[in-house]
Amino acid sequence: MNKFKNFDIVMKYANDIVSGRKVACKNQILCCKRFLKDLENPEYEFNPKNAEFVIGIIEKTFCHQQGEKLDGTPLRGTPFLLEPFHKFIVYNLVGFYHKGTDIVRFHEALIYIPRKNIKTSFAGALAYALGLLYRKSGSKIYITAAALAQTLESFNFIKYNIVRMGEEDSFRIIDNNNEHSISTEFEDGLFFVRALAANPDAQDSFNCNIAIADEIHAFKKPKQYNLFKEAMKAYTNKLMIGITTAGDDMNSFCYHRLTYCKKVLNGTVKDEQYFIFICEADPDESGDIDYTNPIVHEMANPAYGVSIRPNEILNDSLQAQNDPQQRKDFYAKSLNVYTSALKAYFDLYEFQVSNHEAEKALGIDPLWPLQKKIEFVRKLLISFYGGSDLSKLHDLTAGSLYGSYKDIDIILPHCWFPIVAAHRKADEDNIPLFGWKDDGWLTMSNYPTVNHAEIINWYKDLKKQGFKIKQIGHDRKFCREYFIGMQAAGFKIVDQPQYFYKKSEGFRRIEKKAKNKQLYYFGAEPFEYCVQNVLAIEKTDDMIQYEKVEEKSRIDVFDAAVFACVRMLEDLERSQNAKGWLD
Repeated sequence: MNKFKNFDIVMKYANDIVSGRKVACKNQILCCKRFLKDLENPEYEFNPKNAEFVIGIIEKTFCHQQGEKLDGTPLRGTPFLLEPFHKFIVYNLVGFYHKGTDIVRFHEALIYIPRKNIKTSFAGALAYALGLLYRKSGSKIYITAAALAQTLESFNFIKYNIVRMGEEDSFRIIDNNNEHSISTEFEDGLFFVRALAANPDAQDSFNCNIAIADEIHAFKKPKQYNLFKEAMKAYTNKLMIGITTAGDDMNSFCYHRLTYCKKVLNGTVKDEQYFIFICEADPDESGDIDYTNPIVHEMANPAYGVSIRPNEILNDSLQAQNDPQQRKDFYAKSLNVYTSALKAYFDLYEFQVSNHEAEKALGIDPLWPLQKKIEFVRKLLISFYGGSDLSKLHDLTAGSLYGSYKDIDIILPHCWFPIVAAHRKADEDNIPLFGWKDDGWLTMSNYPTVNHAEIINWYKDLKKQGFKIKQIGHDRKFCREYFIGMQAAGFKIVDQPQYFYKKSEGFRRIEKKAKNKQLYYFGAEPFEYCVQNVLAIEKTDDMIQYEKVEEKSRIDVFDAAVFACVRMLEDLERSQNAKGWLD
């Protein structure tokens, strides 16, 4: 491999990350370990020839359009030299092949790095170089983002370099209000690149082999991404690249995609065609992020000391410390950590830390499959209380068990959705229903509306498994048939109207336990999704009234947990009063 100019640079980068000689977050370490492991994988052949071509095209023909070095020297017109992490990405994307074929191993990629880490210009240069690499197949490349202005950052970078090279006569450049494209025909192929806003209503018949979606944290619907991915089906060597920084909506397409990619890196999900490069700040053992620590700054920013100025990011972190209004943006844009939406009452990260700490305190191995975790909790032999939030017709329905063991509150949720409406609602309201189903948290009802007999059967099945269910709370006005069916199944059903002063106590209990790292909910994504959607209003006497943050949001799984928690608290209160009366 010594004949390849950048091989030693890439190998040094990967080995330095894995060995700890270079500061990196845990997901970046996993990425480099995956690369080194793939080099030994007999299913793939590693040939950096095309990777060297891409790197060479970029470094020999592209120059910076703007910017300055750390010492203030202007960069405009100087060679656009890639950093080691850029070269590592390119080596992965076009270096691995299925053994004995010319089929590239990776067909999709997520590049998740903070702002100002030479991201958008790299996307433009990469699009140009990949277009030349695959010209014989008739390269057609789309660069897209939620807003056209963001897309044009990459497009204008390509255009600037073509003009600077004096090649504008060799390319057909269209740059007006109707179209932004660059194309040419070579003797041995075609090249076409176009900049587009990610408008799912206007883009449904495209055909391309390469698409780069920039700042996907701003995408409102999965369709904005998936339309371009679907446009590649006529090509074998295709590549869909998502490039982004963190956002503030944990119910977004980007956050769910990020969660999926982390599962791929840690080995809980297998996806061999997906390349993943994640740089973010890792929390410490207590779940906190030391955001004023330069080591954490370097961990999250691969271009630290190049385009990221150490003194400036340190100063920004101190401002974030002294001014909480700045902290949210600093977390998201400089440390690449997702933050809760401003309107949301809860900080989802607190719940995630609590789930991790409570799981450890209970003695549950996080790598256990879900059913084994549920069986472990069942063997604790504690009393559980149920809560149900039923949909009126064809929406999300939720049930939950709630129990307490040695100061740790345990929530076991489940939900149901009619399969007839699932595809439409998943797309319109951005609910990851099918992911929940695959993970075992949701049952698709084979009816136009939710069949409430399925909820009854869920409770009955838990009872057969050995769960001791003392009471189940439910507002009977939403489904009297369910109420009667549960009684017939032998459950003690307690009528529980949805008065805010009743639910407030359960809400506060869940909030307190999460803050004390004493709430365990099996890491259930539907519960996290609903927690993120809670908008709460403080009332007098510490009472609280809550609702969903937006019309299309859902809080049903959280609501069911609150119902169940209220049942537990009221039953405990009655037990204590009865004991005091007997004493």
